[in-house]
Amino acid sequence: MAPKHQSSLLPQLKRPRQAPASRLADILAFPGLLKEEKEQQEAIEHIDEVQNEIDRLNEQASEEILKVEQKYNKLRQPFFQKRSELIAKIPNFWVTTFVNHPQVSALLGEEDEEALHYLTRVEVTEFEDVKSGYRIDFYFDENPYFENKVLSKEFHLNESGDPSSKSTEIKWKSGKDLMKCSSQTQNKRFFTWFTDHSDAGANELGEVIKGDIWPNPLQYYLDDGEEDEDDDEGEEGEDDEGEDD
Repeated sequence: MAPKHQSSLLPQLKRPRQAPASRLADILAFPGLLKEEKEQQEAIEHIDEVQNEIDRLNEQASEEILKVEQKYNKLRQPFFQKRSELIAKIPNFWVTTFVNHPQVSALLGEEDEEALHYLTRVEVTEFEDVKSGYRIDFYFDENPYFENKVLSKEFHLNESGDPSSKSTEIKWKSGKDLMKCSSQTQNKRFFTWFTDHSDAGANELGEVIKGDIWPNPLQYYLDDGEEDEDDDEGEEGEDDEGEDD
């Protein structure tokens, strides 16, 4: 529950330090001064009361929004399941989707991309209390890199709001540990992200998968950069025409 602002803790208006005789002279000369300060103090107290009501409504709205999210998460599940069944009919759907997404592709080295060709399904599950976290499951066919059929990474927020994460231990096959692969640069290691829990609060990739890719992966599967190339060609054509003139 959001802390309430207490009127008794409101800062008092600071008054200039004056000698008693000078202060008395001010009061006598400006009889409206005390009245003005009193009105300001009363206004501050009323603002605090109104703010407490706003905070109460915001808290109530958060609780109701959470209930709506929980309701619609359940309603979406059959459609997510049907979509997964259809995606399974398309070879290399998920690796293509990841490669076409600018933030994900920035973490994909050549070996990562090869391993992700065996990725057959991705699922994102938000916990019952949506605010407490979510899990991403990656399903793989038999592959030459690791023994796992499913790799999962979970993201949690505890009661104090501190983030944490945990993931499946990857059982690498002999000589296939991609986190030790010298051919991959440090900033291009998807599986390093998967096992890194040092800064769960800065987990941008998890949020990208959950909030951007998972709601509509088809848009990234279909976006192979051809539009950008067409735009570039169009701009080059305009430049050429300008030079001819």
